Amino acid sequence: MPTPLTALARPAADDDTAPPVVTDREEALREARRELSKPAYAEHEPSLPRRIWNWIWDELLGRLDDVALNTPGGWVGLLVIALLVVALLVALRMRLGALRDAAGPRSTGGLFGDQPRTAAEHRAAADAHAAAGRWPEAVQERLRAIVRALEERALLEPRPGRTATEAAAEAARPLPTLAADLRVAATTFDGITYGGRPAGPADDARMRDLDQRLAATRPDLTATGTGTAR
Repeated sequence: MPTPLTALARPAADDDTAPPVVTDREEALREARRELSKPAYAEHEPSLPRRIWNWIWDELLGRLDDVALNTPGGWVGLLVIALLVVALLVALRMRLGALRDAAGPRSTGGLFGDQPRTAAEHRAAADAHAAAGRWPEAVQERLRAIVRALEERALLEPRPGRTATEAAAEAARPLPTLAADLRVAATTFDGITYGGRPAGPADDARMRDLDQRLAATRPDLTATGTGTAR
């Protein structure tokens, strides 16, 4: 006897009552890993440099966007503020540089090195530098010879760490007629030693002339406080 069509359309009783298939958590993770490990997924994944660039761009753009939203004028206002800050920094840098130039070079150390030398030895060193065309060194040694000679004549008290400016100011008291020349010599020494100023034969000649005039000038012994000056 043929089977009725209604019997074929009716689902079996066992299908209605079968429990659903349940996959545990570990098995689901394993399945997901297996699926993601397939070459099809790796082919479309961006490279490491690209991922790093995307992260940096997203972070930077995101933060700037947040700042722009809180800035009057949005991105235009943010750009104007940035330009003003840059202009202020440039102006400050130029101003500080101008102040340093106006102040001029300053002595930052003593005239003499660790090995004491006589005035004659400094003059000999200056002559050797001048003969070789080393004019900055020649000028430096001639001023050292001047200061050492003043110490040897007891017009200056030997003092470690004395600067050229200090020596000129102290020597001006017993030698007032040469005070201006002493100041110029100290300024020249500082400019060469600490300011990178170039020197030439004329500078050496002026320093040599000052050394000779100092030797020929009679000091004011009342200004030294002693009677032993020569």
